[in-house]
Order: sequence, then C-alpha cells, then structure tokens
Amino acid sequence: MTVAWLRIDWGLYVAALGLSLIGALLVWSGTHTDVGVALAVRHLINTGIGVTLAITLLAVDVRWIRATAPWLYLGGLVGLLAVLSPLGVTVNGSRSWIHLPGGFSLQPAELSKIALCIGLAMILAEGRDTTRPPTWREVLTAWVLAGIPIGMILLQPDLGTALVLGAITVGVVAASGAAMRWTIAAVAGAVAAIIAAIRVPLLDTYQLNRLLAFADPSRDPQGIGYQTRQARLAIGSGGWNGAGLGEGPQTQGGFIPFQHTDFVFSIAGEELGLVGALGILGLLMFLVVRALWVAVRTEDPFARLVAVGVAAWLMFQTFENVGMNLGLMPVTGLPLPFVSYGGSSMFACWLGIGLVAACQRPRSGADASPTRVRQPTRA
Repeated sequence: MTVAWLRIDWGLYVAALGLSLIGALLVWSGTHTDVGVALAVRHLINTGIGVTLAITLLAVDVRWIRATAPWLYLGGLVGLLAVLSPLGVTVNGSRSWIHLPGGFSLQPAELSKIALCIGLAMILAEGRDTTRPPTWREVLTAWVLAGIPIGMILLQPDLGTALVLGAITVGVVAASGAAMRWTIAAVAGAVAAIIAAIRVPLLDTYQLNRLLAFADPSRDPQGIGYQTRQARLAIGSGGWNGAGLGEGPQTQGGFIPFQHTDFVFSIAGEELGLVGALGILGLLMFLVVRALWVAVRTEDPFARLVAVGVAAWLMFQTFENVGMNLGLMPVTGLPLPFVSYGGSSMFACWLGIGLVAACQRPRSGADASPTRVRQPTRA
C-alpha cells in the first residue's frame, strides 16, 4: 500500500495547491479593502476541503468509480433539477445556486462536470473491445447523455458551464476513437445551440449583452464593455513584473466588478505582471498535460477517457476565462480553475485532480498486472 502511494503523481497535487494558494493571495488583494481577509480565508477553507476530497480519491479503485458511474450521473441530474425547483436561488440573473445551512451555497452545475466525465467514459468504454471504435449507437448515446445536463444548465441559464460540458463531450468522444464526422457534427450542433439560445432568447438580458458586447464593445459601454476595457487596462499596465501584490491601481481602486471571481486573472496581470501571469498559465497547462499523459500511459479505456475529459475541461475553461479577460473571448462567467473565488468550482476542480490521480493508481492484488489488449480473432 505504501509503495502504491509513493507511485502516485504528486506533481498534480503540488501544482493544483500552488494555484489555489496564489488564488488566495489574489482574492485577498482584490477584496481586502472592502471585507478584509474574510474571502481569502474562505478561499483557503475551500482549498482545504478540496484537497481532502482529492486525497480521499487516492484510496478509491478506478473500478469502483466505474461501477458507481450511473449513480453519480443521476446524482448530478438531481442536483440540476433541484436548482430549477423552488430550492434554487437566482444570483446575477442565473438560477444556479442552492443555499445551504451555515451561510454556504452550492452550484450543482460545477459538480456536473465530474459526473459527465465519468458517465461518458462509462458509455464509450464499457464492454467494448479496445481495438474497435465505438458504434454510432454508442456515440449517439453519449451525446444524449451529455445533452440532458447541458439543456438543464441552459435553462438556468448558464452558458459558460454548458460550453464546458460541450468541450468535455467533444474531447471524450474524439479520444474514444469515434469517426471525425461525429466531432464535426458536435461542434456544429453546439454553435447552433448557442445561436438558438441568443435568438429565442433563452439567456438573461445581461448575459445576452455580454455576448453582443464582445462583437461591439460600444453596445454596453457602462456595463460589460466597461468591465472588459478596465480588465485589459489592468493587465496591460502590469508590464513584466507587475505593480506588486496589493499595489495595482485598477485593482485597489475597485474599477473592475467581480474581479475576485470571473476577472481574477486581471489582478495577476496588473500586480504580478507578465511573469506572474505566465507562471499561473504554466501551472494550469502542466495539469492539462499531466492529465493527457495519464490518458496515454494507462491501458484502462475507462481511465483513459476520464483523464481526457478532465484535461478538456481544464483546458477549455482556462482558455475561455483568460480569453475574456484579454477581450479575445466573450464574457461567460467562467472562473479560472483553482484561482478564482468560489467553493463549488474549487471542489469540482480538486475532484477532477483526484480522478486523474485515481486513474493512474496501480491496481492491487491479482489485478496489479497491466490490462492486456484483447487481440481480434481471425476468421
């Protein structure tokens, strides 16, 4: 048992912990003038809970995770249904939250990322010869499996999280060996869904303005146009080394709304400079690459697809968050993994790290030997 634990990829945990601690410093910098250290302390508490959840997964065999996949997926749907019920609470135009005792709140859509990674891997890997690509029925089932939570999240409405679930699905289906036409059809379907959400309109007015202001910043000069302009100004003024933690004029002046959540990267750009911002991106890309490395190394098809799902999730969410801070992507309200303030996002990200670590954990007992690929029989 001790040897197995020593063989775990602890680099995953060290990188994620580094990002979480950097996030605590940035959250403190962006909020201490208004609320002192309160939010930074809560960020650290959320980190502690997340680390505990991730380490707990080290003791879980990936076969157990695969066996409970249907229940985890159904549990995710129950959480999304609860949000749409009278238990749901609307924050910033999105009915995405459930208030819990003790002043805490939960965003089930964040945890649905975990449920979808596991559910898709189960559908596309279970009972299939690894030498055979998935059939069209299996791929269609996977897309239906993904479409249900995506549709429920769009009803909140939460376009950003729905896009992350779409990215997870595209990555897992592509990695399963499915024909390229399925990936192309999926991307086309996602674009059509976004256009439909805008045309209906399904999105809240402020969310619609976020998307339209990306194409025309002058459309909402006092709202999202102002916010993105201030974020770019903060990042651009940071230079190589930044103004120093707690010293950024834009950050300390409170010119950027939601800076400790959606726009935390602008604090890094202004106060840590290009070097600090690139360091954060380097740690995030390290997590993505390590997850893909696990996917390549493992011989378990289920574990491979789970690791790819987590990699696609972290990659897309990082790209979208940094892109909207730089004005390269529309603002969708996605947090920067491990860095932005938010308990549900922190827990989901750490569970993702725990899943990747579990996927490469050596099996014990009679199953400790690598799984052999079954060779097709000759006619």
